[in-house]
Amino acid sequence: MAKKEAVREMFNDLAPKYDRMNHWFSFNIDKMWRRKALREISKGSFVLDEACGTADFSIAAIKQGASKVIGVDITENMIDIGRAKVAKARMSDKIELIIADGEDLPFEDDTFDAVTIAFGIRNYEHKELGLKEMYRVLKPGGKVVILELSVPKHAPMRQLYMFYFKRIMPFIGGLVSRKSSWKYLNASVIAFPKASQFMAMMQVSGFSQVKVRKFTFGICSLFTGVKPAVKD
Repeated sequence: MAKKEAVREMFNDLAPKYDRMNHWFSFNIDKMWRRKALREISKGSFVLDEACGTADFSIAAIKQGASKVIGVDITENMIDIGRAKVAKARMSDKIELIIADGEDLPFEDDTFDAVTIAFGIRNYEHKELGLKEMYRVLKPGGKVVILELSVPKHAPMRQLYMFYFKRIMPFIGGLVSRKSSWKYLNASVIAFPKASQFMAMMQVSGFSQVKVRKFTFGICSLFTGVKPAVKD
């Protein structure tokens, strides 16, 4: 099975438990990471939220001051849960969720003020293609905001993190869903490119002003970049 289809199937299975398990395994610190990422987006922005999942980040973006958000994800069950959450939050006029592939976006060039993706870029089968699509749909001067899990560099946090990530998470997660899902999630974080490598990928895709910030001893990384404004 191709990675994209395997990821779709896995997240369709995880969807009903995803929010609860995500917050629980991160001890709710993921909410703080999202808030910090959203500060990178200007108020009034038209935002594309890729790999939007159950719409937590899309809803938070509107609360932060975005004018409109389109969320895309390849997983039907995630989108269904997200739509219910958006309706409950009474934001259906400001948030639209659609099933779409981040590597082949159904939008015109130069459409969005900002593109965001929280904890999803590592699941892309072709990350370079995903980055190029983000660049394409951004308006000149627009910003990409990428939040992703990462592995701490230094001891003892690295050793503690790896023990928790490889031993504790798969065991507990396997009690409520497939163990293979949690093993994949862990492996995908470990296999994600180093910050310097990923920043180089962003630059090759066309982004300038590429930066990274590390949160919580390096457990989470925030990458930002800008699509250069059109020169006269």
